[in-house]
Amino acid sequence: MGLSIVLGYTDTSIQTAIDAFTSFDGSNEHIIVQSIRLPRALIAASVGACLAIAGVIAQSLTRNPLASPGILGINAGAGFAVVTGVVIFHITDLQTFAWMAFLGATFAAITVYTIGSYGREGLTPMKLTLAGAAMAALFASGTQGLLVMNEAALEQVLFWLAGSIAGRKLEMLTAVLPYMAVGFLLALLLASKLNVLMMGEDVARGLGLKTGLVKLTAGVSIVILAGSAVAIAGPIGFIGIVIPHIARKIIGVDHRWLIPFSGVLGGILLLAADIGARYALMPQEVPVGVMTAVIGTPFFIYIARKGFNHS
Repeated sequence: MGLSIVLGYTDTSIQTAIDAFTSFDGSNEHIIVQSIRLPRALIAASVGACLAIAGVIAQSLTRNPLASPGILGINAGAGFAVVTGVVIFHITDLQTFAWMAFLGATFAAITVYTIGSYGREGLTPMKLTLAGAAMAALFASGTQGLLVMNEAALEQVLFWLAGSIAGRKLEMLTAVLPYMAVGFLLALLLASKLNVLMMGEDVARGLGLKTGLVKLTAGVSIVILAGSAVAIAGPIGFIGIVIPHIARKIIGVDHRWLIPFSGVLGGILLLAADIGARYALMPQEVPVGVMTAVIGTPFFIYIARKGFNHS
């Protein structure tokens, strides 16, 4: 976060950043640090944490190493709902943005779960992934169709759709922060129950765990966390896949440690990707979603090949 506040197109030092808060003088550098870089760093850390924690819960819930809000179509559903609000209902209010994102994420989650559960063998990781990929493609097509119909909305939403935290104000974070806090608390409350659920559904039931309630609460937590993140930054991919695997290698599989640790790592990755986005094509900026895709795609291919060979 310190590097995120100091580094960028406008050259500032650590001392300048400190002075911006301790002895503000109204200079251009101090204004940039206070009104642009600090909100951006806080938003990147919060969004990265939300996406990483949502990824941990999605992978544990589905027992699928490729599961994440992006792969399961939840991000795409939230994005489609926000674009629908902008194009059709001309919504600009931040709070309404958040509610539209939650609505889209919830609809996507329910649809993917329903399609993935259809059939004799019930819900399987492969069916869930395929259903998520299909719904993500459907929502992406719907989003593009809406934007083609309305060029003015295209200009307004295009940078957001690529996944970006540039130009986001602190008010956007404060508007969804209560939802993020609820999602995080739900995730922490589920930690020990997810440990039991990972032993297998029959074992979990035998130990007295209400598996249906745990799965429902976990689904709500994923929707709240992913919906909050998309409402601020747009659909940023790969953090929810990459971070849980790195965290498990370092901290182990106990969700009481894995969930908060993944949150910290997710914030670090998005902050690092955002710093990289500033320098990739300077003086222009690359959307941070592009940088996370560059980082995450090779990792995704590695996990997919590993999982395929294992099966």
